Amino acid sequence: MLTSLAIQNVVLIDRLTLEGGDGLLALTGETGAGKSILLDALGLALGARADAGLVRHGAEQASAAACFDVEAGQAVFALLKDKGIEAKDSIILRRTLAKDGRSKAFINDAPVSVQLLKEAGALLVEIHSQFETQGLLNPETHISVLDAQAGLEKDAAEIAAAWRVWREAASRLEQAQSDIEATRLQEDYLKHMVAELEKLDPQPGEEAILAEKRQALMNRDKLAAAYDQATEILEAEDGLQSQLGRLQSTLERLSDKAPAQVSPLLDSLSRAKGEIDELAWQVEKLKNGGNAGDERLEDVEERYFALKECAKKHRVTVDALPGVYDELSQKLRLITHREETLAEFKKAVATSRAAYMQLAETLSAKRAKAAQKLAKAVNAELPDLRLEKAKFNVECVKGAEADWGPKGFERVQFTVSTNLNTPPAPIHKIASGGELSRFMLALKVILAETGSIPTLIFDEVDSGVGGATADAVGERLQRLAKNYQVLVVTHSPQVAARAAHHWHVSKSAHKGAVITKITPLTAVKEREEEIARMLSGAEVTREARAQAAKLLENHVVAA
Repeated sequence: MLTSLAIQNVVLIDRLTLEGGDGLLALTGETGAGKSILLDALGLALGARADAGLVRHGAEQASAAACFDVEAGQAVFALLKDKGIEAKDSIILRRTLAKDGRSKAFINDAPVSVQLLKEAGALLVEIHSQFETQGLLNPETHISVLDAQAGLEKDAAEIAAAWRVWREAASRLEQAQSDIEATRLQEDYLKHMVAELEKLDPQPGEEAILAEKRQALMNRDKLAAAYDQATEILEAEDGLQSQLGRLQSTLERLSDKAPAQVSPLLDSLSRAKGEIDELAWQVEKLKNGGNAGDERLEDVEERYFALKECAKKHRVTVDALPGVYDELSQKLRLITHREETLAEFKKAVATSRAAYMQLAETLSAKRAKAAQKLAKAVNAELPDLRLEKAKFNVECVKGAEADWGPKGFERVQFTVSTNLNTPPAPIHKIASGGELSRFMLALKVILAETGSIPTLIFDEVDSGVGGATADAVGERLQRLAKNYQVLVVTHSPQVAARAAHHWHVSKSAHKGAVITKITPLTAVKEREEEIARMLSGAEVTREARAQAAKLLENHVVAA
């Protein structure tokens, strides 16, 4: 709910802060005192279209900040989270307007676009007057309102899911038909490409394996020559092994003459001879292994370059060729088995369409009953609101298949006929602002349990009515205020007397300038005096005060 509204330099308002409260709030004052300015200032904070004329004469800029306490789970939190704005329990919408018409918008002190400010404001406050077309006055909301009132949200979610399944199936069918048509002329080409790839049979990672083999085979002759030369050095008649054998014989002949000196030399030589023998064995092994393979360099290179050429033809890497084969094979199967493929897609479309239609027909029947029930309930409210000649209708019109959508077959619209012989027209096209506000009041009373916007504002709801009708308006506003915070701009004492909170708007001269002042009337005597003024006019009589006291005695609600 709206907890406070801070206004600065807006038309006749210099600076003021209003503290809100729950229940019914009445805003009263003489004509021209500036009650509409308060709504203009609130509209500024809510992202309404702003005119530089709102800036107080002599000021550089106007500003308005509205603070709301919002219950967890409200849609506004999801909106702000999606935009990266932190919000927990309270939300502050603020707007400044320079005298040159430029404005800046903020939510919880974070700079935002005016559009986002407007979207957030629409989730927090709903204004009903002849100038506002939000909320229930927007025909796009009527089908959701009817579903919520009738408890059909689960049905609506199911029909939306069925619609998506149907449209996705239809999209797949259209894509398959398009693919078949596009590839029909390519059938011979596809057959050739698939056969070529099938014969080549490329394998994942094969390019790297072939490159390694190719490199090894290219070096095989050089390696073989090197191994032969190493063997010659090691094993020839005057090779290293033979030389070590002769050295060993020489040292052994000296061992008897100087055993202490020669023995360590023989040990070292033995170890060296063992290492040389191991080396000779390793060289022989490598030489024999290198020559043992039967792969030819020509064969490896032929496949290697065949793969490279095929990849170049398809403008992919060699490793991507298996995927190309799968893709082309799928396209070829789509052509060669087109009848079976299309039959499967058509069956999916027919099945999903039938499921959607069954759900939509069931939902349409439920909506038709709910529409009659809602219209009957609203029409029962109208006579007491001086709308006895008017009739409220909930029209559910089934569209052609091209008009069906995720919400079902029909378009739902609230219409009104203001006289017996007048054809029904969309509710937002009613000429009288007072009539329109009373229709909205009747609707809101009936929909009280299903609304999600916490604060409602009614302007001109009691326009042109008095007596019992004004009291009926007040009673309904008071009833509505059990579920919402309701602010009403009123000239009716019967309405003001039912308010839980009462603000009085007055205009006065201060230092040569005219300013608007808004005063909370907290004492019973203050409210009694204001209601007496509303009853009698400029001169407050004793009878008016007595009548005001009686009204308050009957209707006052503790704040």
